[in-house]
Amino acid sequence: MFDGWRRERFIRKTLRRLAQQRVALILQPGNVLVVEKAVMVDEDEGVMAALQTCNLRGWVEVLSNAIPHGKLTPEGKLPEGSLYSGIAPVYRLTEAGWSAIHRSHEWVVATFVIVTITLIATIISIFIVTSLIR
Repeated sequence: MFDGWRRERFIRKTLRRLAQQRVALILQPGNVLVVEKAVMVDEDEGVMAALQTCNLRGWVEVLSNAIPHGKLTPEGKLPEGSLYSGIAPVYRLTEAGWSAIHRSHEWVVATFVIVTITLIATIISIFIVTSLIR
């Protein structure tokens, strides 16, 4: 049971990491995007599974498939030789993904519960007041 909670936390953490990506600059020639805070799918095999789970839930969608990607050296410079170490898809967050990050559904449910309790308390108090008046 706890393993399921950890997995869900990892999926939401991956979704939040995806939301933090941004394009730092565009290298010319070839319009190569340099992405800061990129989610690398080859870091851990769980990242790809988490992204596919997010895709299945409608939180992300594939923007482009088979985009070459690579990493900078630890010093922050371009690697010697080939710039690209593999290919991977580029994901985009959907409206549902942003709602999942901000937990909008939970806020709506909590608001509904509070409104329902308030309505029940109001109806009970109306019955009590009307029975005291008679």
